Amino acid sequence: MSAASLTSAPHEVRIDRRLGLPAILGVPQTAKGLVIFAHGSGSGRLSPRNNHVAARLREDGMATLLLDLLTPYEERDRRNVFDIGLLASRLRLAADWAAERPETRDLRLCYFGASTGGGAALRAAADDPRIAAVVSRGGRPDLAGADALSRVRAPTLLIVGERDGVVIELNAAAHDAMRCERKMVIIPGAGHLFEEPGTLDEVVTHASNWFRHQLGDATW
Repeated sequence: MSAASLTSAPHEVRIDRRLGLPAILGVPQTAKGLVIFAHGSGSGRLSPRNNHVAARLREDGMATLLLDLLTPYEERDRRNVFDIGLLASRLRLAADWAAERPETRDLRLCYFGASTGGGAALRAAADDPRIAAVVSRGGRPDLAGADALSRVRAPTLLIVGERDGVVIELNAAAHDAMRCERKMVIIPGAGHLFEEPGTLDEVVTHASNWFRHQLGDATW
């Protein structure tokens, strides 16, 4: 049974039987890829910005999975929010889960990371040939570590706001440390959270174009 025949509106699912991480899965008809979201700063599947991005990506024909990377118990310890190794391991669990689900197992996997989630996404993508593309929004790719960055093979797009000074420098350094196909885009007038009018939509446009191109969309 193909993914197209299992089209579903966004709905709640659980990742991993033991952890039961809550997630929101949406699979549009004829989807070619599944974008797994890595939130930052303790945010989760209900993040307004990432849900906005996810909705637009689904409109462009991509499946999306927004999940909580930490359990409620783990969230009590703020150190876990910055434990990139832990967050990356949860993304790999999500990728494993998606590879076994009837509605997603035929879809190529991608990551979209925000803030610290950008580092987690790149750490998770290192040495994983299943990952077709990575996009980081206002991310901290440096947190993935130089060794992991050098082992990422998935084409990677780094999106940063023009007003996010230090983070621009960190992204530029990470860009130079990577060996895969990569590109860095600076959104004019945007701060770290892309709250300025129109800036988050610019992020979506760049992200969608990147994913669709890497997934072989001939209309890009």
